[in-house]
Amino acid sequence: MSMLMDNNRSVALGKLFGDRTHSLPSGITSVCSAHPLVIEAALRRGAAENSVVLIEATCNQVNQEGGYTGMTPADFRRFIEDIAARVGFPVDDIILGGDHLGPNPWKRLPAEEAMQRAELMVTAYVEAGFEKIHLDTSMGCAGEPVALEDELTAARAARLAKAAEQAARPTGRRAPVYIIGTEVPPPGGATHALDVLEVTRADAAVRTLAVHRAAFSDAGIEAAMERVIGIVVQPGVEFGNANVAIYEPDRARSLIGALEHMPGLLFEAHSTDYQPSDALSSLVDGGFAILKVGPGLTFALREALYGLDAIAAVLAGKMLSDPLVATMESVMLDRPEHWKAHYHGTAEEQRLQRHFSYSDRIRYYWPDPRASAAVADLFDRFDADIPETLISQYLGRISPGVVSKEVLPRPRELCLAMIDAALEPYSAATAPRNIRT
Repeated sequence: MSMLMDNNRSVALGKLFGDRTHSLPSGITSVCSAHPLVIEAALRRGAAENSVVLIEATCNQVNQEGGYTGMTPADFRRFIEDIAARVGFPVDDIILGGDHLGPNPWKRLPAEEAMQRAELMVTAYVEAGFEKIHLDTSMGCAGEPVALEDELTAARAARLAKAAEQAARPTGRRAPVYIIGTEVPPPGGATHALDVLEVTRADAAVRTLAVHRAAFSDAGIEAAMERVIGIVVQPGVEFGNANVAIYEPDRARSLIGALEHMPGLLFEAHSTDYQPSDALSSLVDGGFAILKVGPGLTFALREALYGLDAIAAVLAGKMLSDPLVATMESVMLDRPEHWKAHYHGTAEEQRLQRHFSYSDRIRYYWPDPRASAAVADLFDRFDADIPETLISQYLGRISPGVVSKEVLPRPRELCLAMIDAALEPYSAATAPRNIRT
């Protein structure tokens, strides 16, 4: 990597971090989740590393109408800050971001109506103190093509950025930074089996910047363009229901070279869940300094919960009458709207996907009262330390930490440890280090 590209990263990360740090890391993990245990695990790791934590909410998850979590942006901020207070993490070291902010939640409506709602959403995010705004207007609305031309995408992104700028002025807070991009992977992973992904062309990335610069100028918000810190591109990284496309640096070499022509910018990599450690490090070294992860963390949590469910059955000496797995199956069948369009195949194949897909659509159901009650009941079934041998059998990923006494053999701590194990490769990939040239 050239010194120019390394300087690009430093400039962009400096705008993101503001005055929170004197020594910039090589990159940063973007935790995209609304599960309280995932948030707690991320903040615990941040506290242990004395690092800033970036947490992002998506447009479908959190918006002015509540999203599927029932939270507005202001609600989400309070939710995060309450967890931070509980674990003793300084709220000033939390960066809140809005992911895929655009018309996507209302894309079945006519474009003008969808964009008006998107403007209200972006305004609500900025007024709530979200500092990192990903503008995603790449999808068509009612009567439009599925994917839009770059110029229209950029014009709509500029319209939302203008709403964000207007919302920021009265708050007295630092003006937001922006992520743009017209080749945006689908939120939450692909819905089909993956073969070979097409890597974004270098000229397409450069053109993305050019058309957005023109659109921001036309909208009269040139100053906002100076706070665009990154572009979402496809480096050849994705996950489907049953497989993962692993990053191959050589395939992205030309794309990485495009950063030479985009001073002060970095790339943001979406869908990095389940990538091996060396792939994550290679992404950061190549200029993909923001690594987004979400389903991979709740996938690890689900592994922990299902492992505990199995351990409870073993300790009881029989199958429980109402195990967690059965409860979750019932909840998902009763409310199929979050998985039906994403899982395909035979009834048996769909059943396996509901519980074990990499896309982890089950994450939408943990807030359901029946699911919450089932998890609470599962935790209550353990009135003593869980035997190490059963942890080794069903939660082997974190067994060494239990043996070494670093992880308490209790249900909640085991769940947090499983999430932390999924976060650890991201910390290694983004930590300060000498960049390979």
